[in-house]
Amino acid sequence: MGENEGGVDYLSDERKSAKFDVEAMKIIWAGGLHQFQLADRMARLVASDPVFSKDGRVRLERRELLKNTLRKAAHAWKRINELRLTEEEAYALRFFVDEPSFTDLHWGMFIPAIKGQGTDEQQKKWLPMAYKMQIIGCYAQTELGHGSNVQGLETTATFDPEADEFVLHSPTLTSSKWWPGGLGKVSTHAIVYARLLVDGQEHGVHGFIVQLRSLDDHLPLPGITVGDIGMKFGNGAYNTMDNGVLRLDHVRIPRDQMLMRVLQVTREGKVAESDVPRQLIYGTMVYIRQTIVSDASRALSKAVCIATRYSAVRRQFGSQNGREIQVIDYKTQQSRLFPLLASAYAFRIVGDWLTWLYIDVTERLQNRDFSTLPEVHACTAGLKSVTTSFTADGIEECRKLCGGHGYLCSSGLPELLAVYIPACTYEGDNVVLLLQVARFLMKTVSRLGSGKQLGGTIAYMSRAEHLLQSHCSVQKAEDWSNPDVVIEAFEARSLRMSVACAQRLGRFSNPEEGFLELSADLANAAVAHCQLIVVSKFIDKLRQDIPGDGVKEQLQALCGIYTLSIIKKHLGDFLTTACITPKQASLANDLLRSLFTQ
Repeated sequence: MGENEGGVDYLSDERKSAKFDVEAMKIIWAGGLHQFQLADRMARLVASDPVFSKDGRVRLERRELLKNTLRKAAHAWKRINELRLTEEEAYALRFFVDEPSFTDLHWGMFIPAIKGQGTDEQQKKWLPMAYKMQIIGCYAQTELGHGSNVQGLETTATFDPEADEFVLHSPTLTSSKWWPGGLGKVSTHAIVYARLLVDGQEHGVHGFIVQLRSLDDHLPLPGITVGDIGMKFGNGAYNTMDNGVLRLDHVRIPRDQMLMRVLQVTREGKVAESDVPRQLIYGTMVYIRQTIVSDASRALSKAVCIATRYSAVRRQFGSQNGREIQVIDYKTQQSRLFPLLASAYAFRIVGDWLTWLYIDVTERLQNRDFSTLPEVHACTAGLKSVTTSFTADGIEECRKLCGGHGYLCSSGLPELLAVYIPACTYEGDNVVLLLQVARFLMKTVSRLGSGKQLGGTIAYMSRAEHLLQSHCSVQKAEDWSNPDVVIEAFEARSLRMSVACAQRLGRFSNPEEGFLELSADLANAAVAHCQLIVVSKFIDKLRQDIPGDGVKEQLQALCGIYTLSIIKKHLGDFLTTACITPKQASLANDLLRSLFTQ
């Protein structure tokens, strides 16, 4: 539907009524003036280039779709070189091209893996070729039979001391590498994860750089069976990505193509730990998960933007001066839409915090300080799970908020949903990640009372005695505007859920059986902990100086909507743990309803 139907630009009226500095808010969203200017420049560059047009993408057949993606990727690389863009600018340009392609895995997984797990010599050999795209790489870990369970991978890499080579082999059908983006048609190389076998002994799963296709004619090399796995969900969407299958039939590679930054195999076949700690590979993991969380905010913001504009333009029922009421004025629409808008900001803010966390972890790792790694692993795993699950559901809710029009490909929402939902599975299945967080929480609870000081995102657990006995002080709706009251309610909920799970686990003679039996409750406890992190980072942001007339007030309203909507959605948690009373829950809903009008 046009924004200016009948000579009235409803969006213009809505924008004029804004009670905050819109330009200042743009800078807050971007993360700073530099980031805003860079994003604006790259967005304009892409929008003005007809090669990057998305018109008709959803109607293309798969073959044409892949050709179109290759054209765009090649043109993007040409423009990056012509304009001599920085790495930061190139990343932004590829983001605004807005089309999944093999370059995502090349830059996002292949190169970071070599940087994180390769020796200095390996980095000097492979990274220059990768940076110039003389080789194109992918990340071949997931198999047909195993995904999240990395230790269950079946592909083998057996060392042959006579030839000084590794022999990579797919011994079963289920050991076929399955899903790696870029593998199906484009990649010349892959980092293949396989079980290391030396002299009959197994030494865990490690990465190996394997050439897949000839650099002369692009045909698969001997022993390599590779291809595309076919169409995925949706029109256009992730079908622009050549997700592939790979089988290895006793493929030989030189010994120095095993990534050996942490574990090394010598010419004589000796396996030895290097002087580089294994924990260093966690830096790459934190970087990737930080990117996923930031991408969640961007994807959700796209959907919310579409749904908000539609809600302002669409009129239905009632009468205002002889005209129907704008859909956005209905409380039912606001109660579904505005929490999604608030969540987009919340995820953006926690994504910025994760950027800081990545820098902090990197510095600690370089100084061989591994003390925060368990917490960082749990934090990043949980936030990846919570933000991507919510965003996937939120995009679908935005589609529903647009009525029948949201079902049209032209709305942009069906393709956005189809593109985004794989994020709930790749880089760790979301439920599996929550259970990893739960294990960390159970270990933390078991150590309460030991006198060990807790820090970071679990610092609140040091106040367990108080939080287990505390009572919410809310007496009127406005009391929920107090950030200290909100934080304590979320802390008490998270702690009490974790403690309750730990107590129930203690009744099982076999802890693993107990963990399986209580896995649903444990996952819920993990969600509570992660939501506390997001809420606390949002509130921390509001304690800083925020420039722009009305911007801080608007962010405070969004923070209130975010926190109170969580209380409403997860009211059972807050009531069953006695963190708040039914009366206080009703007051929270009263304030939430009033915030919608702001």
